[in-house]
Amino acid sequence: MSEKAYRYRFYPTSEQENLLRRTMGCVRLVYNRALAARTQAWSEKQERIGYTQTSKLLTGWKKEEDLDFLNEVSSVPLQQGLRHLQTAFTNFFAGRTKHPTFKKKRNGGSAEFTKAAFRWKNGRVFLAKCSEPLDIRWSRDLPHGCTPSTVTVQLTPSQQWYISLRLNDPADRTLPPTEGKVGIDVGISSLVTLSTGEKVANPQTLNKYQKKLRRAQKSLNRKQKGSRNREKARRKVARIHQQISDTRKDHLHKLTTRLVRENQTIAVENLSVKNMVKNHKLARAISDAAWGEFVRQLEYKCQWYGRTLVKVDRWFPSSKGCSKCGHIINKLPLSIREWDCPECGAHHDRDINAALNILAAGLAVKRLWSERQTSRISVRRAVA
Repeated sequence: MSEKAYRYRFYPTSEQENLLRRTMGCVRLVYNRALAARTQAWSEKQERIGYTQTSKLLTGWKKEEDLDFLNEVSSVPLQQGLRHLQTAFTNFFAGRTKHPTFKKKRNGGSAEFTKAAFRWKNGRVFLAKCSEPLDIRWSRDLPHGCTPSTVTVQLTPSQQWYISLRLNDPADRTLPPTEGKVGIDVGISSLVTLSTGEKVANPQTLNKYQKKLRRAQKSLNRKQKGSRNREKARRKVARIHQQISDTRKDHLHKLTTRLVRENQTIAVENLSVKNMVKNHKLARAISDAAWGEFVRQLEYKCQWYGRTLVKVDRWFPSSKGCSKCGHIINKLPLSIREWDCPECGAHHDRDINAALNILAAGLAVKRLWSERQTSRISVRRAVA
């Protein structure tokens, strides 16, 4: 059984849109108030406030006369907002993310509804306090016999409505075994280079929309702050950004799905993209290539379809090592795309050679995993 989320676009009625906008506004208000309370308690008293305390604060806010409108929307999204804030602080204290920031209206918003706040009837979604079902564009069918456990409604900055249905899929989606195995070296000129010698070109999505985006941003800067024309220009910029994001994700989904279907074992480098984008000369190109999203998609698709994804250590000298004899050279600047091994004389394409080395290292790691698993089974049998 695997947990999945299916995302669809929907078109609310005027009544539904009014309720959803008010709900998201209340979620944003509660989140920001709770964040301010937690930040103030820590800065003044060095005291940590958790989810339980903020939930009590919410109960008090609902009793205040100027916040009486919080009772007009479903209470579930408000509580879920506090839980999301708790998760954000947990990640912050663990060093995984930065300190939580306040939510802004112009960024859209979202509201999460658990089973107590929505109904799933005859393939339609009825949200709390809504008498009519949502008009969802079912671009693909949900798995047969699955019922959503959580529904998340999102309004994007470009003012488009989306709904995500989270569910548990009990079906076994494992693909038939194959002999294919591939090492992948990510790059900028070529998005990925495979150990088979194939190079997939980088679509450079941002560059395709750069002229259009620049013109829209200049138009936005000329508009007076607070005016309706500025809001129209802001939405236009947001729509272009959404086009860029959708185009990039579509390309990555098609590429990762093909790789997972064709190969049983996939080896990639465990790159620290967060640190790599600190190079201001390459930050924009690296961000546009979306290496982190590429690896993330490979990871969960391999888990769904019974494939093996091996992450090779980022300090492994994949480019400097000769894939023929194993000799490692001292220096190899990024400007050098082809080189000859001083030991065996083999001529290498930098990216293909790196992909071959990544594949070899990935197979070695997989072999080590298999040996350890076998030894554990042997020990268990001996103890039994």
